[in-house]
Amino acid sequence: MEPIVLTNSVEILSVLSDVALRGNGFVTECLMAEVMDAGLSEPDYLNASGTDPEAYYKGEPNAWGSYHVRQSKKVVTVYGGAGGYTQRRFSIADTP
Repeated sequence: MEPIVLTNSVEILSVLSDVALRGNGFVTECLMAEVMDAGLSEPDYLNASGTDPEAYYKGEPNAWGSYHVRQSKKVVTVYGGAGGYTQRRFSIADTP
């Protein structure tokens, strides 16, 4: 998939609602739910890039491999898992 950068909350949540992650490590049927559970109800930035054969967008494999989602100073990242070589990780951080 081509990398994307979005800055509209509605568009970001719409994209994340169609992302499912399977394989090793962090998995989810709906990435939007995980992001909202982390406290990002109106994210203002999404950067998705890379390719992961076990990441699905609208039911199709080979979606983005890494995700960087931000709302104000809170950041959620999802990375790893591409090709099953490493376990996918999910992290939440507050930036200074």
